[in-house]
Amino acid sequence: MPTHYAGLPCKIDEIRRISKKNKITLIEDAAESIGSKINKQKVGTFGEVAIFSFAGNKILTSGEGGAVVTDSKEKFEKLKLIRSHGRKTIKNYFSNIQTPQYVELGYNWRMSSITAALCLSQLNKIEKLINLRRQNAKYYQKKLAKIERIKIHTEPKGYKHVYQLFSIQLPSKRIRDGMSRFLAKKGIMSKVFFEPIHLTKHFSNYKIKQKKLKVTETVSERILSLPMYPELTKEEINEITGSISEFLEKL
Repeated sequence: MPTHYAGLPCKIDEIRRISKKNKITLIEDAAESIGSKINKQKVGTFGEVAIFSFAGNKILTSGEGGAVVTDSKEKFEKLKLIRSHGRKTIKNYFSNIQTPQYVELGYNWRMSSITAALCLSQLNKIEKLINLRRQNAKYYQKKLAKIERIKIHTEPKGYKHVYQLFSIQLPSKRIRDGMSRFLAKKGIMSKVFFEPIHLTKHFSNYKIKQKKLKVTETVSERILSLPMYPELTKEEINEITGSISEFLEKL
């Protein structure tokens, strides 16, 4: 279940070949990357199943919730059962006296018509929303390019990044944490979205040794996500990047 992080596709084509060779089901976690693609193929179409998120900070939002897509009829029918109490579909459920059949364990994971309408209205202008994010990212990159102590993840050739997040890497955890506090005092909210799950309280019970996932732990100590949304202005980006420069100059 590989993740397309922050709006940039992962090496999903290589992963697909491995999963196919070993007969392993491939599920794409495309929660942050709707609209991104490799060459002409969009994420969400490489695996047997893909998931998208419509949480408040995503490319499309209905406030919360998401969607699952698949080209498998069998999995489609299974997903419909899971999302609605394990109940076989009855047409016009609330105006039908037919006794429903519950054939397996399921949940109440249905999206309401109101939230679906909100999402569909944005789907009609998704490319506009993505282009605004890409323009903001390009301006961020221009402003941060000369700062040697900041590393920016770039867009590989043939990949389309939709910039659900704009993340940078700093030289160390000390500098990253200090910068985050400095920006917060100026009213600029930065965020460390993902701490290594094996170091959290519950999952530490699985006894995955610290430093075994060395790359994960190293990146997580240095990464920081800056404000990113379609309506972000150049003036706001100037303020953010100027504050970053101010902090680093004081070190």
